[in-house]
Amino acid sequence: MILEALGSALLGFALAWGAAHRLPHRLPARSLVLSTGAAGAVIGSFVTHMALGAGHTPATIAGAVAVAAALLSLLLRPSRSHLRRRSATA
Repeated sequence: MILEALGSALLGFALAWGAAHRLPHRLPARSLVLSTGAAGAVIGSFVTHMALGAGHTPATIAGAVAVAAALLSLLLRPSRSHLRRRSATA
């Protein structure tokens, strides 16, 4: 389980780094993004491991990446062009 947690943390960190590199204008501070990715992956790994049990390492890693991606998506802000759109009544 320790190797699963470490592997998940590295994958979550890599996912967060990729998101911070690709979308810096839509995300908050880089340190928050990187820590959210790693922590989300570790939590996802723990939850998936407890739900499936031992011996399901690929599924545990996939669950960890899914939780990390979901948490990172919550940090996204709307794009600037989306904010400037006017309503139909204006």
